Amino acid sequence: MENLENKLLKRDIKPTSVRLLILKSMTEFKTAFSLTDLETALETVNKSTIFRTLHLFLEKLLIHTIDDGSGSMKYSICSDDCMCTLGELHVHFTCNKCKNTYCLESISIPSIQLPEQFLLQNVNFVMKGLCSKCS
Repeated sequence: MENLENKLLKRDIKPTSVRLLILKSMTEFKTAFSLTDLETALETVNKSTIFRTLHLFLEKLLIHTIDDGSGSMKYSICSDDCMCTLGELHVHFTCNKCKNTYCLESISIPSIQLPEQFLLQNVNFVMKGLCSKCS
């Protein structure tokens, strides 16, 4: 738990018992997870508490969002040194068979030259196919 507590403190998040419980649950997911996944894993925690905690973790850059086209936003824990700048964004992969979404942190999103007067604020790069378990 000390490691989880340090993770929260590094992001200027007060490590309450509920936040630690939610973060611990997040670390147990091997792929990106949804709000529903968290609610299922944390049956004893109030749904609004989970939602507020997700919002705080996003605001403090502890986690990032992934729109994988499933209709449900997915989340993943950021690496300790990530500040979620455009240069740090990475590719995600969604398996068409098992529907799991993976962070491919080793693959950066390529730089794209936008037309004049366009201002890039966010990028969502999701590849789809079959993961190693399903192919």
